[in-house]
Amino acid sequence: QAYLGKVTSPVEITASLDDSDKSREMRALLQDIAALSDKLTFIERHDSNERTPSFALNRLGSEAGVRFAGIPMGHEFTSLVLALLQVGGHPPKVEADVLEQIANLKGDYVFETYISLSCQNCPEVVQALNLMAVINPNIRHVMVDGALYQDEVNERKIMAVPTIFLNGVEFGAGRMGVDEILPKLDQGAQAREAKKL
Repeated sequence: QAYLGKVTSPVEITASLDDSDKSREMRALLQDIAALSDKLTFIERHDSNERTPSFALNRLGSEAGVRFAGIPMGHEFTSLVLALLQVGGHPPKVEADVLEQIANLKGDYVFETYISLSCQNCPEVVQALNLMAVINPNIRHVMVDGALYQDEVNERKIMAVPTIFLNGVEFGAGRMGVDEILPKLDQGAQAREAKKL
């Protein structure tokens, strides 16, 4: 509740749910969270083509590109709280030039990060990609709980978490922060660094 007091802009928590136990669990969690701040609104959808159960955090009337396909408990609860703050307008603790670099990325990026709720290295990746999605409208990110979406894990032959996919192709695995992800995306970064020198 103390953290949610820092949310300055309205946030819509839009959930894609069905009649499963996991959907009921997700609904209960999201309703509890939405009740903690008048800036948060819980919306339930049943006709979505997204993974079910999952939920997105959006600014009023615009997509923030952040989705959780899973119930972010355990280590991932921090990722959820941070995403709520960032989507809700609270400034991230990141250097201004890094934010600018993220904002200036061209092209479309759809990231999927497969995690497990007991994984200690997963939140760093989830938080980095959520932040990037909040800052740049060309970036979208979904956290996928491998235990909940076991078929996808088998289909994509995922052996370890976190494993990151970008536009359907494996992008990386293991712990990564914004500083490791950005150079892999930003083709002009080296030229700018050289210019600085």
